[in-house]
Amino acid sequence: YESIESSLVRCPDHKASELMVTHIRELKTNGDTCGGVIQCQSTGVPVGLGSPIYNKLEARLAYAVMSINACVGIEMGEGFAMTEKKGSDVNDEFITTNEGDVKTLTNHSGGIQGGISNGMPIIFRAAFKPVSSIKTKQKTIDRNKKAIELEIAGRHDPCVVPRAVPIIEAMTALVLVDFLLAQKLDRI
Repeated sequence: YESIESSLVRCPDHKASELMVTHIRELKTNGDTCGGVIQCQSTGVPVGLGSPIYNKLEARLAYAVMSINACVGIEMGEGFAMTEKKGSDVNDEFITTNEGDVKTLTNHSGGIQGGISNGMPIIFRAAFKPVSSIKTKQKTIDRNKKAIELEIAGRHDPCVVPRAVPIIEAMTALVLVDFLLAQKLDRI
């Protein structure tokens, strides 16, 4: 956690963080932007949050995360990579621990199965697009449909991803708390 918070781009890998910062600074110098991917992991989530049909936990998380500006996609667990694997390779097998707890041997699903939390860490990745407000001249049209070149002045972030990390954390927390309250009040 400390390495994430000490990084300008909120990346725990020091070498990768330096490369990202260098890349973003180059883009900023050139008046351009980039996007990126944020991985979120929630631990300590109890078993049983969500519903198998109309109130799926992953659907509510996706709704909340996709409502964040510049977010263009979300994948739960191993997400799209699972489309290239067999079911036998990605099924999360349930086991009983020595302490009598139920958990899964793996976590391909990202802690949610059938719309319901399974007690494993909830893991998802959210994709953010490059900001379209760039300082480089862009071709567009005016309100009279006439072709023009647009040059935007002012302060613009070359990458919104570092700013989106606490927003992802907050949206995730809100969804999980909502489900916890609903479960406590027996409204699911």
